[in-house]
Amino acid sequence: MLIFFKERLALLSVPKTGTTAYHAALASRADVAISNPPELKHAPVYRYNRWIRPMFDKVCNAEMELVAVMREPISWLGSWYRFRQRDALAGHPNSTADISFDVFLRDACRGKPPRHADVGSQARFLAPQPNGCAVRHLFRYEEPQKLQAFLETRLGYRFELPQLNVSPARNLAPSDETLALVRRKRAEEFALYDSIS
Repeated sequence: MLIFFKERLALLSVPKTGTTAYHAALASRADVAISNPPELKHAPVYRYNRWIRPMFDKVCNAEMELVAVMREPISWLGSWYRFRQRDALAGHPNSTADISFDVFLRDACRGKPPRHADVGSQARFLAPQPNGCAVRHLFRYEEPQKLQAFLETRLGYRFELPQLNVSPARNLAPSDETLALVRRKRAEEFALYDSIS
């Protein structure tokens, strides 16, 4: 998570959406850069609202505008699947090394997913809170130039975006039946993604 106090912006780090590259490019420009622990670096809106927003509200009488990136849902799940195939996870319950992408997607749609498919939900991560705390600027992962242009304009700061944490390429082609299941079970993800202008 990166917070730019003067510009009143907080860039949330939605996992598997390329925000590590923005962190690398902009951490030195940010007033607050949270890189660890992962529970704070990747704080969803509800955690930001509960712990970080009150700090700025009570101490500085300031409200940050939340900025976030969302990835197309199948691509996002594919990134998790590929990330969990790495050798370092061999034999671990989170590993997807011996699991097909179809099985992974089906497991991710279960009410209580097994550990290898327990990756959460972008829609839940980005869900607005009852007090009005919500992402004001939401960008598609697939259109990085739009977020970069927005940040460069708001920050008055040009930057190069490095390529970091790229999961190994895999040919992921789920069955039509599995895709239909994911679209039905994770409908809120697709609706949110489709709503991004």
